[in-house]
Amino acid sequence: MIRAYKFLMRPTVGQTIALGEMLRDHCGLYNGALQERRDAYRHTSKTSIKYGMQSAQLKEIRAFDPERQGRWSFSGQQATLRRLDKAFAAFFRRIKSGETPGHPRFRGVNRFDTVDFPKDGDGCRWDSTPHDAQTRVRFQGVGHVKVKQHRPVAGKVKTVSVKREGKRWYVVLTAEQAQPEPLPATGSIVGIDMGIASFLTTSKGEHIINPRHGRKAAAKLEAAQQALARCKRRSNRRKKAVAKVGDLHRKVRRQRLDHAHKTALTLVREHDFIAHEDLKIRNMSKAPAPKPDPGTPGSFLPNGAAAKAGLNRSIADAGWGVFLAILHAKAESAGREVIAVDPRNTSRTCPECGHVAKENRPTQEKFHCVGCGHQAHADIVGAANVLRAGLARRKAQPA
Repeated sequence: MIRAYKFLMRPTVGQTIALGEMLRDHCGLYNGALQERRDAYRHTSKTSIKYGMQSAQLKEIRAFDPERQGRWSFSGQQATLRRLDKAFAAFFRRIKSGETPGHPRFRGVNRFDTVDFPKDGDGCRWDSTPHDAQTRVRFQGVGHVKVKQHRPVAGKVKTVSVKREGKRWYVVLTAEQAQPEPLPATGSIVGIDMGIASFLTTSKGEHIINPRHGRKAAAKLEAAQQALARCKRRSNRRKKAVAKVGDLHRKVRRQRLDHAHKTALTLVREHDFIAHEDLKIRNMSKAPAPKPDPGTPGSFLPNGAAAKAGLNRSIADAGWGVFLAILHAKAESAGREVIAVDPRNTSRTCPECGHVAKENRPTQEKFHCVGCGHQAHADIVGAANVLRAGLARRKAQPA
């Protein structure tokens, strides 16, 4: 299996400048390759340029510009061109599927934050000073950079990436390792119901609170964004305001990730089988369609957009998609089984008599079956139905 590791780097002042120049030059290479593709297609011949053609030009580009493009790893530059090629491949794939994607765009220097090295030892070297207790990673044109390695790296390092987040620099590794031993069986099974009031509710009646990190940081974010709006463009004051807004957003993201990892780890350690709703989060957070007023051309009727916007913010703040991705990854490593089931009517079906009706859920929290009179918390009922559907799906799957 392939596992990723992310460590904070401690570059010197000179190394920080060199890392910034490396990102700048890779950004220039990316934008230049994109411009070449655009110009070729706009030509009357409608020429289509592929990765192989642009990769073959790297030798000449490096010889023509030895002080910039010639400083950096050839393999890293190839990875940047592959990145552009993947963007175009995704663009054409979405067009064929009937979507309306945006064309690959030019990247600003401040929006190009990652350089990939496809092989450890080719332009980079992880643990480049094994004789020293201090872990370092070496990048061509930068040198040996100190790394704060907070956990050991198991397996063979395959790829190395350098990433900038605000004023911090990180190294991201992918390592190939043997499948870990599964955790001891607990004999426990559980269904989970995702929500807004509670982050999730289990079929055993446990409620995990929703931390609402975005809402807690909303006041600071609002003040920082207002201060940003008052700044003059291209001023030093504006750069500091942009960095402040970015730092606040990154802190919220880290808090969500921390909560998702801890919650998923607890579920994986305590249960052998976990069933969850197969949520279509993108569809759930769509804006409502406008309602034209038939009596007044050019006018529109209220469509609940303001309320839906608040719900969409709460859905995004909960971070269901990130949590479910982490849950599946941890379950695979631990030898646990996770199954997604259709969420329709899970909170409207009575677990006692099976009666399905909208009236069974009179409020957000209360479940009262109009058929048999069974009463319970609506989220617990939903989790129980998710578990039953998950067990049925597992039984129906071929061996």
